Amino acid sequence: MTIEFKVPNLACSACEETVTKAVKAIDPTAQVSADSKTKQVSVDASVSEAAIKAAITDAGYTVA
Repeated sequence: MTIEFKVPNLACSACEETVTKAVKAIDPTAQVSADSKTKQVSVDASVSEAAIKAAITDAGYTVA
């Protein structure tokens, strides 16, 4: 199941990497695509949307 998130404070490639690591920490098999230009994060994971949002938020980012 692929879920799209808008992350307004995703600013650079380091941010993309941080968000990717945060999601993979809760689901190591997740496919994560983060784009700082569009502020979009696409996640294909087996965990819930709420868990993914929490991981991104815990990493210091806002999910719109």
